[in-house]
Amino acid sequence: MIALLASVDAETEILLNEIEVAGTVTVGSTSLLEGTLRGRRVALCTGGMGKVNAAHAATLLLTRFAPSSIVVFGVGGAYPSSGARIGDVVLAHEEIAGDEGVLTNEGFKDTEFIGIPLLKTTNATIYNTYPAPKSLLEPALRTLRDRELFDNLRVGPFVTLSTCTGTAARARELEECYHGLCENMEGAAVAQVAELHRTPWLELRGISNIVDDRDPSKWDIPRAARAAQHAVIRIVEAWKP
Repeated sequence: MIALLASVDAETEILLNEIEVAGTVTVGSTSLLEGTLRGRRVALCTGGMGKVNAAHAATLLLTRFAPSSIVVFGVGGAYPSSGARIGDVVLAHEEIAGDEGVLTNEGFKDTEFIGIPLLKTTNATIYNTYPAPKSLLEPALRTLRDRELFDNLRVGPFVTLSTCTGTAARARELEECYHGLCENMEGAAVAQVAELHRTPWLELRGISNIVDDRDPSKWDIPRAARAAQHAVIRIVEAWKP
């Protein structure tokens, strides 16, 4: 089984029409759907915006269904120098917890500066950066590169933040710090939960906007959400257990 996790309804509408639903269960206020997508067993959750909701939903999916992997997807904002365009699909080769750390007179410092990792397992000590498992990333890349639909597919670091970037000045600061491809509000939390459960994870986003001075009139969230969901469908369809 493959667990699929997004944050809001707009990011799952197409998938809900594609999945042959076998059943649903509600845990607290969170609903989990089980079914089949293109011949593969999946569990889907629309978990809510932000790190806490994402971590909660990921934990429910992993403990309830024990999937072989988890895919987190949705929309994201691309940094100006990334080369990504609105409507493009991008994949994470690593997730960065971009605002976990300390603000000093010399600027922001991550958790390695503090000396306390966000995650420590028998295999790794992780401060702010979660490397994406190649076992999922490389097949996903091969699948999407074979499709004309994803002509500007890009791979790079994703940055997870609790506060979305709404100024060009802040976008430049984050680019200088992380050299990120795009930002989001959930990915690092899901990556951490997946690592805690020893479950491989994959993250992809459809680009809804370029991170700059905030101007929603320039965004295209529906287009980005469609692109991300179509990519998820292709990846699941090509999945080799």
